[in-house]
Amino acid sequence: MASIEELRATRLEKLALLKKAGMNPYPSKVARDFSLGEVKTQFIELEKKHGENGTLVSLTGRIMAIRGQGAILFAVLDDGTAKFQAVFKKDTIDEKLFSLFANAVDIGDFIGVTGTLFVTQRGEQSILVSSWTIATKALLPLPEKWHGLQDTDERYRKRYLDFVMDPALRDLLYKKARFWGVTRKILTENGFLEVETPTLEVTTGGAEATPFKTHHNDYDLDVYMRISVGELWQKRLMAGGFPRTFEIGRVYRNEGSSPDHLQEFTNMELYASYMDLDSGIAFTEDLMKGVIKETFNTLQFEVRGYKIDLSLQWSRIDYVETIQKMTGINVLTASQKEMENALVKLKVKYDGTNRERLTDTLWKYCRKQIAGPTWLVNHPKLVSPLAKASPTDPEKTLRAQLILAGVEVSNGYAELNNPLDQRERFETQKKLLEGGDTEAMMEDQEFVEMLEHGMPPTFGFSYGERLFAILSDKPLRETQAFPLMKPKENKK
Repeated sequence: MASIEELRATRLEKLALLKKAGMNPYPSKVARDFSLGEVKTQFIELEKKHGENGTLVSLTGRIMAIRGQGAILFAVLDDGTAKFQAVFKKDTIDEKLFSLFANAVDIGDFIGVTGTLFVTQRGEQSILVSSWTIATKALLPLPEKWHGLQDTDERYRKRYLDFVMDPALRDLLYKKARFWGVTRKILTENGFLEVETPTLEVTTGGAEATPFKTHHNDYDLDVYMRISVGELWQKRLMAGGFPRTFEIGRVYRNEGSSPDHLQEFTNMELYASYMDLDSGIAFTEDLMKGVIKETFNTLQFEVRGYKIDLSLQWSRIDYVETIQKMTGINVLTASQKEMENALVKLKVKYDGTNRERLTDTLWKYCRKQIAGPTWLVNHPKLVSPLAKASPTDPEKTLRAQLILAGVEVSNGYAELNNPLDQRERFETQKKLLEGGDTEAMMEDQEFVEMLEHGMPPTFGFSYGERLFAILSDKPLRETQAFPLMKPKENKK
């Protein structure tokens, strides 16, 4: 089997053949009358106009297969909209052009063809080529057809080849675009204004995560890449008189990678003044059902061994009660030592020894056992520094997260708008940060000042790529076009 270097050398020789024949291997323009998808869907109508006795038509695409020999060759073209067959007959095309195609063109090249539409004896819609030109000469081959890219690292590093060889992966990205498009459509129809908020912040807010730190040269100032989609900024918009806002944007968290976690991903956050928790849950449940139905054409899924039916009533479970039921620990009253002992007994690894991290780790152990769709409610105040306290139990908050297949896929709460309470909670988070908890939330005194001017009762909610990935039954990394990769080591 020839090496990559030998294959490239052969293709360079074919490049020289094209140049010698007067063809520019990389032209800036190639004649194209229709996409291949348009030809496939409108073939009967187009054949009447561009058939044997009609006018010529020009098409383009990447060659995905070549077969045949002697006086007839068949090439399968793909332009990203569909695949279509081009037929080269020695007696219907200039002999030099036919010979040049046979000797200088490879699978992976992009070509333009001109000819007439017809149907082969086997019933294959095709174009009978009367002339052709090179559009792009590929100097390296595509992966072998039947196996594609097998190495995961190579797949992500050469994602463009992965897309070429796996149309289902391309379809996944189209589906993801539809997911966000429908989200935007439904929110806009419900009176939400799409906004843009800063991605560089002096203090991070809106989530508990370790941020990426960088430096602003002009201001000589350290800044952070945001860890939420502008939560504290969108709340400022609520105070500024905007009744409903949302943003779909990138988020950056300097944390570990897993099937459900990446350092860079897309989230949506919305904020609605005068919407309480119960009406917010009802609204976002309808929102998610609408988006999911229109994206996936179903509300029934099999994900990670779970059967999930989103058309059924979504149940609710209490955060504290669920942990106590599954572990025997009441996270509101247990000592830190009791919580640590419980985690050791459950054989769960944990980082840090403050109550917030221990509480969160106990919950994550329980979460994996819940299929959903289930709303998790009544989170402790300690793990919800921006949520309003429950009027019936001040140690808990008015917060709700949707659980699917053992994973949190959304987050929403009645936003804390009491500036005195918010200042106190920021102080608690500050102590956690000073104690070495890198995921604790930074205090933002300018945000507290805004609350002192007054922010209306507000409901906030978010979901993101994780929801799409879970329902697609794919790791989050697989649903991204170009996930972050370590640079490839140069071998000397």
